[in-house]
Amino acid sequence: MLTSNRMNNLHPYVPGEQPKDRVYIKLNANENPYAPCKAVQDAVIDFVQNNPMKMTVYPDPDSNELHAAIADMLNKTGGVLCRAKVDGDKVEPASEDKIPFTVTPDMIYSGNGSDEVLSFVFYAFFDSSKKFVMPEFTYSFYPVYAGFYNIPMDNVPLKADWSLDKEEMLKRAANNKGGIIFANPNAPTGLGLKRTEVREMLKQASDDEIFIVDEAYCDFGGESCIPLLAEFKNLVIVRTFSKSVCSAGMRLGYIVASPELVNIVTTVKNSVNHFPIDAVAQVAGTVACKNPAYYCDCASKVAEERDKFYEFLKEQGFYVIKSETNFLFAKKDGVDGNELYKKIKSEGILIRHFSTPGIEDFVRITVGTPEQMAALKEAFLKVM
Repeated sequence: MLTSNRMNNLHPYVPGEQPKDRVYIKLNANENPYAPCKAVQDAVIDFVQNNPMKMTVYPDPDSNELHAAIADMLNKTGGVLCRAKVDGDKVEPASEDKIPFTVTPDMIYSGNGSDEVLSFVFYAFFDSSKKFVMPEFTYSFYPVYAGFYNIPMDNVPLKADWSLDKEEMLKRAANNKGGIIFANPNAPTGLGLKRTEVREMLKQASDDEIFIVDEAYCDFGGESCIPLLAEFKNLVIVRTFSKSVCSAGMRLGYIVASPELVNIVTTVKNSVNHFPIDAVAQVAGTVACKNPAYYCDCASKVAEERDKFYEFLKEQGFYVIKSETNFLFAKKDGVDGNELYKKIKSEGILIRHFSTPGIEDFVRITVGTPEQMAALKEAFLKVM
C-alpha cells in the first residue's frame, strides 16, 4: 500500500456545499453577504495593475504592516464590530468592549484563514499524550486537526439549553491536563459566554495549560476576551477575516495572544511555510483594517437581519436558539432537518444541514442581505 497509516486514518472536514450546477442564494457557509469596502477593491486592483513586479518577489514573511493594522483595528473597535460607535470614518469601541491596554503588533500572528492558524495552534499547544477538552458540538474542524496530529479529545456534552457546560469542561481539563478549546460564540449553536464567565473559567483552570477561545463570530454580538490577555498568559484568541471582514475568499485569520505565545506559533509556521500569506492578501487585509467603519456597518446590518429572521422563525413555530453570530440554528417538531434543507434548496436557496447525531433535526441558516432574507422567508412559507 502506498499510503501511510496516518493518511488512512484521516477524516477530512466537510465544508458547506459549493454549488456548480446552478446559481443559488448561498446561505449555508456563514460567509458575509457584503463585498469588501471600495478601498480594498481599489488597493487590490492597483497592486496587480501598477505593481506587477511585486508579484515576482516573496512577500513579507512576518506580515508586519498587516499585524500593525490588525492591532489598530482591534484597539479602535474593541473586537466587536457590530457594537462599535461610528461617526463618519471615526470608530470607537462600545463602553463594554473597550480593551484596557493597547494591543500591539507583536501580539498578532496571521495565517491563511483561521483554519491554518488553528492547525498551527493545535500543533504548538496540544500534546498527543494528553486529552484536550472541547464541547461535543462546536466547530467541526477541531476533531479533524485532532486526528491529523493524533491528539486525543475529550468531548463535553452541551447543557440542555445548548450552552457550554463550563463546570464539566473545567473538571475534565483538570483531570486531563491537556488544555481547552471552544468557539465563543459557539458554532453551530450561536450561543456565547460572557467575558466574566470566561474569566472565571480561566481563574479555575491551570495556568500551565493552554486555553484557546475561537472568536470567529464575535464581531456580530459576542463579548471578546481580548481584555483578559492582560491577566492570563495562557490565553490564545483565534479570529478571522472570513466572517465580519467580508473576506472568506481572501483567506486571512489571526491570533491575539502574548508575544511569547505568538512566537511559539510563528516557530511552527516557519517550520512549515515561511511565506504563508501572499502579497495581495496582505495588502487587502491591511487596507480592510484601515477602514473599520465600513465593516462595523456591515456587521450591524447582519445582526439586525439576524434578529428579524429569529422572530420570523419563532412565529412559524420553530425552536430557534438566540444567536450572537451571523447565523441561526433552528428546528421544528415534526419537520425533518434534511428534508427541510432539500425543500429550501429546490427554491434556489442553500442552507446547511448536519447529519451529526444529536443535531440532525436542526438547520443552520446564514444571515444574508435584506433581499436574500426576504426570499428565504418566501421559501420557508412555501415549503412549510
